[in-house]
Amino acid sequence: MGNNKRLYRSANRMIGGVCGGIAEYFDWDPTWVRLIYALLTIFTAFSGIIVYLVLWIVMPDSSSQYRR
Repeated sequence: MGNNKRLYRSANRMIGGVCGGIAEYFDWDPTWVRLIYALLTIFTAFSGIIVYLVLWIVMPDSSSQYRR
């Protein structure tokens, strides 16, 4: 179990770095993650905004002192 990947908010951010951090974690293009997030937010009656805010609070910043 040598996979020490951790989920962090990205420095490649538009608002809070949540989508960028998810894209970095899975090695995806951040543009696609943002597009999928925007579509899911629209089609789920904007409940994605609450999820984004929770992730913004819970996910540590990429420049966090806790990053190893």
